[in-house]
Amino acid sequence: MPGPDSDHSETAWHALSGEETLARLDAREAGLTPEEAGRRLAEFGPNRLPPPTRNGPLLRFLLQFHNVLIYVLLVAAVVTAFLGHWVDFAVILGVVVLNALISFIQEGKAEKALESIRRMLSLHATVLRGGHRRQVGAEDLVPGDIVFLQSGDKVPADLRLLQIHELQVDEAMLTGESLPVSKSAEPVAASATVGDRTDMAFSGTMVTSGQGTGVVVATGGETELGRINEMLAQVQTLTTPLLRQIGEFARRLTVIIIVLAGGTLGFGVLLRGYSPGEMFLAAVGLMVAAIPEGLPAIITITLAIGVQRMAQRRAIIRRLPAVETLGAVTVICSDKTGTLTRSEMTVQAVVTTDHRFEVSGVGYDPHGVLSIAGQEVCPPDYPVLEEIGRAGLLCNDSILAGEEGEWRIQGDPTEGALLVLGRKMGIDPDLAGERWPRDDIIPFESQHRFMATLHHDHEGHGFIILKGAPERLLLMCDRQRSGKGDFPLDYSFWLGEMERLAVQGMRVLGIASAPARAEQDKLLYENVENGMVLLGLVGIIDPPREEAIVAVRQCRSAGIRVKMITGDHLITASAIARQMGIGSGQAALSGEDLEKMDDAELQQQVRTVEVFARAAPEHKLRLVEALQANGEVTAMTGDGVNDAPALKRSNIGVAMGIKGTEVAKEAAEMVLTDDNFASIASAVEEGRTVYDNIRKAILFILPTNGAEALIILVAIALGRSLPITPVQILWINMITAVTLALALAFEPPESDVMSRPPRDPREPILGPFLIWRLVYVSFILVAGTFGLFLLERESGADIQTARTVAVNTLVMFEAFYLLNSRYLHRSVLSREGLLGNRYVLLAIALVIAFQLLFTYAPPMQLLFDTVAMDAMAWLRVVLVSFSVFVLVEGEKLVFRFYYRD
Repeated sequence: MPGPDSDHSETAWHALSGEETLARLDAREAGLTPEEAGRRLAEFGPNRLPPPTRNGPLLRFLLQFHNVLIYVLLVAAVVTAFLGHWVDFAVILGVVVLNALISFIQEGKAEKALESIRRMLSLHATVLRGGHRRQVGAEDLVPGDIVFLQSGDKVPADLRLLQIHELQVDEAMLTGESLPVSKSAEPVAASATVGDRTDMAFSGTMVTSGQGTGVVVATGGETELGRINEMLAQVQTLTTPLLRQIGEFARRLTVIIIVLAGGTLGFGVLLRGYSPGEMFLAAVGLMVAAIPEGLPAIITITLAIGVQRMAQRRAIIRRLPAVETLGAVTVICSDKTGTLTRSEMTVQAVVTTDHRFEVSGVGYDPHGVLSIAGQEVCPPDYPVLEEIGRAGLLCNDSILAGEEGEWRIQGDPTEGALLVLGRKMGIDPDLAGERWPRDDIIPFESQHRFMATLHHDHEGHGFIILKGAPERLLLMCDRQRSGKGDFPLDYSFWLGEMERLAVQGMRVLGIASAPARAEQDKLLYENVENGMVLLGLVGIIDPPREEAIVAVRQCRSAGIRVKMITGDHLITASAIARQMGIGSGQAALSGEDLEKMDDAELQQQVRTVEVFARAAPEHKLRLVEALQANGEVTAMTGDGVNDAPALKRSNIGVAMGIKGTEVAKEAAEMVLTDDNFASIASAVEEGRTVYDNIRKAILFILPTNGAEALIILVAIALGRSLPITPVQILWINMITAVTLALALAFEPPESDVMSRPPRDPREPILGPFLIWRLVYVSFILVAGTFGLFLLERESGADIQTARTVAVNTLVMFEAFYLLNSRYLHRSVLSREGLLGNRYVLLAIALVIAFQLLFTYAPPMQLLFDTVAMDAMAWLRVVLVSFSVFVLVEGEKLVFRFYYRD
């Protein structure tokens, strides 16, 4: 066999007949021979999606160093090594490597957690090879293979259907359509969209009912699934607000440090008469003082702690900075099916000639009641209602199964909703089937839009049940049933009821019946074309998740807008949005509307419109890009393949771990392992907390660096000896970062964290208030530390004693300032403020222990040139350093009245 055309991937298979398709693929209905299948497997490769390009472990580790601040630290390390200061070199390099290791390990853990949920293609497929049916691995399928499908199968490759029998396929993961699509073997127009290619079965979709046979036309990356996967590779991934801000901060800090060091070197040599070598060492000391060595590690650890907290809430963060990005989100774009809704069709209304019934309960749990205007009713008291429930059970090919409290449908979701309705009425489907067995069926097909079954009881009484699109059934009925008998059909009444249900977002299904002769055993189209009796209408909806409604409300209170972007119909999407509290009644837009808009008009529309229906993957991507062009920080939640391009383009993508497809998980920064939309609100809270804690850590660390740098500058300006040496500066930086600053990473959320509006992602990480606080605290630390140093020298103490006092003063300043730093604006003068974070108290105890070792342990005295201090010296240190706590709490009091950050 010569094999399929080389350009077969470009062929519009849906527009070809079955015979033309087989000819193009050089295939036969008897299937390929094993030899030909092997040859094609070698030519086309395994039937699996191309794995995402991944960096090797070494490159992933090296990429952790790709940060301007890290570059500054590495340069400082090289300079200290060049000058022979090996202790300084080892400390700086150790911090950098620790930072890289933490990030590297966390990324690896997240990727391993995702490996357990990587199952996109079905494991096996039934094919015809050499004229015989056989089971083969889905990866071994090749173009030209004949594949058999039946209810429950996952479609293993893109198939052009050749024969079908009541075949319906759930394509929600590909198109967003919540209802199964009825398939046909007839070709469609070449211009048909994916959702309208009824003669195709696409890889990764699920067969809900019926059977079919198709020929493989595309495998792996050539499938529709693969096309979207390739689209992902072309979507630009954005950096996060925190990374941008840290990068900008590092660049500015680098310039400031270089200017200060160079200016100090010049000032000392030209104006103060210091030797160039002496001033070069002082300039290096200034660089070491000004660079916050511990900051990268603290930021990474704070993010990692946020990741761990999210993991406890059943969320996997795939990239560390993503947890912070959640705190900056201003808009969440959410898919409807399975994310905001339960993806479980539910009957919520039944309309008969005489009554309108409401049905309680959601999903496939068969517990619920029927009521009229809020008053519970007993179904047997309403014969027409009970007849509708019985008809829904008998004209049905699906199965409702309960296992350990979980109810699932095997088959069509709409039929599942009818099964649940019958059970809520107290009708047993098995007993009904035994009492009125089925004799024949007209299966549902898209061209006639109904299903009919013929039944007889054991006394020979026969009847026909008809269910389908109500507008189709109205043409087949001439009467309607009421509690008082059958009457002529009131066409306008039923049209009004259909519209009323549709406006509520319900899919409307009509149910009718007619008597059959006792001897009739075949059901023909002419038996149902007219003369039927309409029993009533059933309103079915995919109900919203209760927890999602609460989560949407929480997001709105946090100043975050939620937009629904779905492939479902406009009326359905608008109705669900109203139930969810999304939008304020403004008009929704369809994918067709979006096609007519240019980018500028779309950017204007997304400012107000919050519901977008019949959206294709390209539309979702355009919407996210339009929002970002308006300056929004956008999150996209979803579970389908159709969500993946927008998930990747979003500032943060949130995929569902259970129902979510592999492509969506790969594109997302966060995966929810329980598919609970409510976790989004928790994630936003955690993201805001992480950002708060990072700001607190920065505002805690930088005054130390500012004070150290100012101390050196003041000493040089006054012509005095340095109060602290470069190696002592490194000790202070490390001890405060490793112990004190790290405690702030464990700070719990502040009480108002979810009542604030989202922060502006364009604002610098150090705003005016934080810069003021940095300068204010730095000067307090300089005044106290330099003042005690001068006091010790004036009292006759040697330089080692004075420097030991200076170092301990600066560290004790930091210990008291740590308490201030728990809240940026609120006072800490309360039990919660002083004792609410046990890690803060532990850190202070540890740093005191370290400082006692620093002061009294002989090896530390030798390494850092320190000496023992007496009790009076410690008293002076504690009293002076306590001043920062008093002064900062006073500053907070003033600012709470006159200033808001």
